[in-house]
Amino acid sequence: MKNRLLFILVFYVSSNLFGQNIYNHIPSKVDTLKKYLFYLHGSIIEEQGIRPVSEKYGTYEYEKILKSLAKTGFNVISEPRPKNTNVFDYAKKVVAQIDSLLKYRVPPKNITVVGASKGAGIAVLISHLLKNDELKFVIMAICNERMAKFWKENGIKLWGKVLYIFDTNDEIAGSCKSYLKFLKSDGLKEYKEIEVKLGLGHGIIFSPLKEWVLPALEWAQK
Repeated sequence: MKNRLLFILVFYVSSNLFGQNIYNHIPSKVDTLKKYLFYLHGSIIEEQGIRPVSEKYGTYEYEKILKSLAKTGFNVISEPRPKNTNVFDYAKKVVAQIDSLLKYRVPPKNITVVGASKGAGIAVLISHLLKNDELKFVIMAICNERMAKFWKENGIKLWGKVLYIFDTNDEIAGSCKSYLKFLKSDGLKEYKEIEVKLGLGHGIIFSPLKEWVLPALEWAQK
């Protein structure tokens, strides 16, 4: 999705930025009629900062991704995680924010968590910890044998309504279908996979491509 506007994020103060509903944590005034979308980025931002460059995949357009997710009216909540973030600790942090929204009586159907790569791994843990079958999740580019072993050994289960997106040529992650036998909980109300055939591999998470942004927003809106 093309984005021609200059966009600068300030991550030290929770505020409404340049008319965009983008925050680094839940806004101080919660509008219960709004839809909320948490975006959890890939690990390269932990390593290099908010505009990192991969030799293989190019620039991770974090700011443009946030703006693409916010332009349809969602309150988008995201922050650059510190280096070597512990996935369980960060999942608990987001769980606490979602619990706060629920206590304010934001309907769970109006809350979506979108995670890419390591962020998707954190999203899976959030789903497991909250055990809420009405919350929505979009996870991208995470399923592989190593992650499957981690989930199985830790008894991790998916809850809610989950959309999984991956690219055909991704050498890091593929389909989750063969892992659903132990990932699926009684609270997994809906599961769908989209296989993107752009040939970008893991690079699909680096830009706000319409092939994943539009399905993610549609999932969050439904």
